[in-house]
Amino acid sequence: MGPRRPAELYRAPFPLYALQIHPRHGLALAAGGGGAARTGVRNGLHFLQLERIGGRLSASLLHCHDTETRATMTMALAGDLIAAGQDASCHLLRFCLHRPEQRDGGTSDGGSKAGGVGKGPWKRKVSGPSEKGEGETRSETGEVTVETLCSVQTDFSPDALQKAVCVSADNTLLATGGADGFLRVWEFPSMKKVLEFKAHDGEIEDIALGPDNKVVTAGRDCQCCVWQRDQLVLELRWNENMPAVPDQTYRYQACRFGTVPDQAEALRLYTVQVPQKRGRRPPPCYLTKWDGKSFLPLLSQPCGNEVVSCLSVSDSGTFLGLGTVTGSIAIFVSFSLQRLYYVKEAHGIVVTDVAFLPESQRGRELLATNEAALLSVAVDSRCKLHLLPPPAQLPHWAAAVAVCCAHWGHHPAAAAGLPGLPVAPRHQRGPHSASSPGRALPLLAGARAHVNCRGRVPAPAALPEPLETDWPVSAQPGEGRGAPSRSLAAIKTGVCVAHPPVCAPGALPVKSCLLSWGSAPAAPGPRTPPAASSSEQQSGWETPRPPPPPPAARGLH
Repeated sequence: MGPRRPAELYRAPFPLYALQIHPRHGLALAAGGGGAARTGVRNGLHFLQLERIGGRLSASLLHCHDTETRATMTMALAGDLIAAGQDASCHLLRFCLHRPEQRDGGTSDGGSKAGGVGKGPWKRKVSGPSEKGEGETRSETGEVTVETLCSVQTDFSPDALQKAVCVSADNTLLATGGADGFLRVWEFPSMKKVLEFKAHDGEIEDIALGPDNKVVTAGRDCQCCVWQRDQLVLELRWNENMPAVPDQTYRYQACRFGTVPDQAEALRLYTVQVPQKRGRRPPPCYLTKWDGKSFLPLLSQPCGNEVVSCLSVSDSGTFLGLGTVTGSIAIFVSFSLQRLYYVKEAHGIVVTDVAFLPESQRGRELLATNEAALLSVAVDSRCKLHLLPPPAQLPHWAAAVAVCCAHWGHHPAAAAGLPGLPVAPRHQRGPHSASSPGRALPLLAGARAHVNCRGRVPAPAALPEPLETDWPVSAQPGEGRGAPSRSLAAIKTGVCVAHPPVCAPGALPVKSCLLSWGSAPAAPGPRTPPAASSSEQQSGWETPRPPPPPPAARGLH
């Protein structure tokens, strides 16, 4: 059985470059186009209504806004205002969503007439209450109207192009950057310029507005800077604890602020570093987590050998979404920067933007029982959906894998949920098991297992190929089948689920693998694994060790 592919929500008549999701209306705004070239490819901004139909998330076209000869390359959303970067300018648009009862002479059925692209709204037939199925969230929305408020020039280089736009959290400031390397800050929505200075020697790739009006800029000159107005506060160095990585080897591609779950005052900054040059053996890209107030690096992890093109952070700050230039999509958990979801070449070409479904009331209705939903757009004109299912929907074969925990013990009753698990002798249990039998942890839809980390458990009868879209995936990029795998439930509970290959008939070696949960890492940079014997280093898996001698025998030596 081949890997499952993500669902295709929408296909536009032009390449897509920017994506935003309205948290209150449940609208997806996808924009792009063919630019000013006379290729016959139009330019536009499409409004898509997201809704659940038949238990699945779907999208239907509401309105097509024609942007004439300008393709929208970047976009920021603040309420009902849209800041769209088109060529060398930023266009400020306002859209209004008309309810069926608000339309002049409109009825609740909405009609079924369709307008041409760029010539007006596309009116959908709205289902009545009797037509709604269980679990559906059809919205009785009518039509969308769009008006242009103003436009300002934001780039003055010979090849002028606005490459980044960002709105502050309180929707009072807007920052733009482009090919000329200048950072420009505007009052929003009046678009009165309040600040302009040279931030980078090259192009500005991304901008993030943080607390106290601090601005973070990522440029092609291998620098990522923190600014307080036009004063340089700090120049970030993600590799200061990685002396083997030279400064000019990597450049910053993206930067995003995110909240911390269950910590209202905490803030994190996430950056992506990509190699400056690509060789026959491309080096990995890196994902770095920073303290959002002191801007000290907390953790850096490799995120794959494919060059990352875009980054998104979920509303709660729990998940990070990445798109690559080869069309792949990945979702990471923000706490440990471990990969939870990966689909290779989900799009046929470079992914231009990704966005998580908002965690507002409307967003939770659309999510249903899923943990998160990520939308992606690419130059292939497609908008695709990537879902993280709840932990209870993990594959059944994963219930046969071993579980390691911090107590290093074995509870005989814990194996009741997994028939056939052997009971380890008492002398092979962890140090805490002599006085306490240890604690059994729930695993995969109610099954319980708590086995000794150095023991051996029976192999399942048939271990299918892991799917690329299943939750358990390789913990590190580049690891093949048989490497330790981690699920969301494992990461949240501090349990590592291993999926090793069968190395002996009827037995599985269990890799000792622990995750720390609930505390920050002691120091930034990659973690150092514990020392292993020469045989373990060759095989990659720990071998069973003989039991220690009895206490009486120890005194004779």
